[in-house]
Amino acid sequence: MFAAVTLGLFMMIAGNVPQQVDDAADLAKVDVFEVSGLIDSVVAGGIEHAVVRSESNGAQALVLQVNSPGAVVDEARMREVLTSIRTSSIPIGVWVGPSGAKALGWSAFLLAVADVSAMAPRATVGLTGLPIEIDGEPVSLGGASTLLRSGTLGTTDARDRGVLRLDIADEGVPVLRNMLFAMDGLTIKGTELDTVVEAIDDSGAITREAATTRFFKLGTFEQLMHTSASAALAYLLFSFGLALLIFEFYTAGIGIAGFVGAVCTVLGTFGLTELPVRPIGLALLIFSVIALAIDVQVGIPRVWTGIGLLSFVVASFALYGSVQEQALRLSWLTLISGVVSMALAFVVGMPSMVRTRFATPTIGREWLIGSHGTAATDIAPDGEATVQGARWRARTNRATPITSGQPLRVASIDGVTLDVEPLEGAARDYREMRKSRED
Repeated sequence: MFAAVTLGLFMMIAGNVPQQVDDAADLAKVDVFEVSGLIDSVVAGGIEHAVVRSESNGAQALVLQVNSPGAVVDEARMREVLTSIRTSSIPIGVWVGPSGAKALGWSAFLLAVADVSAMAPRATVGLTGLPIEIDGEPVSLGGASTLLRSGTLGTTDARDRGVLRLDIADEGVPVLRNMLFAMDGLTIKGTELDTVVEAIDDSGAITREAATTRFFKLGTFEQLMHTSASAALAYLLFSFGLALLIFEFYTAGIGIAGFVGAVCTVLGTFGLTELPVRPIGLALLIFSVIALAIDVQVGIPRVWTGIGLLSFVVASFALYGSVQEQALRLSWLTLISGVVSMALAFVVGMPSMVRTRFATPTIGREWLIGSHGTAATDIAPDGEATVQGARWRARTNRATPITSGQPLRVASIDGVTLDVEPLEGAARDYREMRKSRED
């Protein structure tokens, strides 16, 4: 113990270890903003807001934690985001993490404009396509700019090729705390970063404690809109939303299905406007739902149901464009879920609902047996009849067809169908039989 303390005092005198004059809590804070998923208009606005917030709340630096398959904003909007990072008044770092994270497409350019950048182990960067120009100069990712247009690099190769802007000797920066350790002491934009406190504990060992970090994400509403802009969710929300609205239309009322359908349609519409959608794919998707709705009103799936389902399958494959193709490709699980759900809804669910909704109730109507009416259509053996001012499905014996307008008698009730017989030419009813016995 005495030796350890003596060694510690000697190192302090020699100036190799700083004295503990501050606690880590006394250091200026470091803000962290999470950039997750496709960079759409919501995330783009979130990044710009994070820069402005950190410039005004006393943070000594801002770190963007990136895990993004690309961007779906246009080039002008992405240029604005990159410019806000490059021209910020405080140091900005980009960390592609945690392990296995990726910065693909235009999201990779965040590393190029940041003051410092690093990647976690097994992280990936690349597939940038053609570079974006700022002030007439293309954004550069070091010596790998050309390679990264159509390829990707892992952490070690990205560091060796100058893509990253932190001199990290190991396999990467595994956690955010290590990012703060690497940033300590750097002078950026006239500011010397002080992100670590070093001290000697009671045993004489050197300890390092990072500055306090403040984590920020998109707000609840912004996160909802951002989530709806994912390729799979936008496709499902829009399709199911239209289906629910059609369901509500045929129920002749306004209920929970209509409310949920409206919300889903709005969210799905927002998501599709954020994504590179093919007009022909969107048109086919809308047409398919209209075609499916045609047969719903008759309660029986027919030719329009087949046309609608075929159009929906084609629309599912043709909906998204080639931009960020990897990020926008719908998985087989999403495609199967969408097609099967729509088929069940329009082939089984809605026709059954319509038949039930518009059928004439029969509970407590046994008194109809023996009532007289007229054939509304030819009944041979199936058709429709008008009895007691109501229109019913009717069925008669094949040997005694009833023509439209001919009087008839209700013999029995089978579910929602009346078993009828003509007044002339059929078996005598119970009243005739009773009269015969009385005579």
